Amino acid sequence: MSKGKVASSWSGGKDSCLACYRALRQGYQVKYLLNFISEEFKRVSFHGIKDDLLQLQAKTIGIDLFQRETTGEDYEQRFIDSVKILKSKGIESLVCGDIHLAGCKEWVEKSCLKAGVVAIEPLWGSEPKHLLREFVDKGFKTIVVSCQSKLLGKEWIGRTIDNNFIDDLKKQGDIDLCGENGEFHTFVIDGPIFKKRINIIKSDVVLINGYWFLDIQKFNLKERRESAESII
Repeated sequence: MSKGKVASSWSGGKDSCLACYRALRQGYQVKYLLNFISEEFKRVSFHGIKDDLLQLQAKTIGIDLFQRETTGEDYEQRFIDSVKILKSKGIESLVCGDIHLAGCKEWVEKSCLKAGVVAIEPLWGSEPKHLLREFVDKGFKTIVVSCQSKLLGKEWIGRTIDNNFIDDLKKQGDIDLCGENGEFHTFVIDGPIFKKRINIIKSDVVLINGYWFLDIQKFNLKERRESAESII
């Protein structure tokens, strides 16, 4: 039974993807993926993913991408204005991927309230290790595209999140397994809501302002090994 039309806050990474997936499974009609990129670099801040790669990701998922630019300083107002536009298109709620940072959840709820919609938090209160296991077990494929160089080395960039990744990350000390504190960020290339998988052809690893980034330069779409779930 449908629970109404919603948009899903979208970075291209695992948390926003899993939140969207859970919302779809719960019966929500996800009509848009709301994504913000930097006005200067046309990339997702901290993730470093280019605008056109996110557009391709949304295309293979089959949900319209509502992509907006921000300078960073104007993010809050751009966020509220963007959600207002989505509301005018029939959106009633915004799905978000917060896990346990109360400040982030409060900000989202207040901003959504100003825009006249309700925030939905499918991941809130979940154990990070359980979320990662669920992500892997459901068949999503995601790679690390950025990390804080003082916490994780260059060798972590490009790694696929699987059970070995989870075990290795546990050995790194006081690091949130989902990177909720900004330790690392990811990009999803395949999964049960994807019609085709994203194939990375050419990339490079760069160090910028204390972060390692995977600079993805060439990519295309390939057939999936497993059929997508019919939930969209």
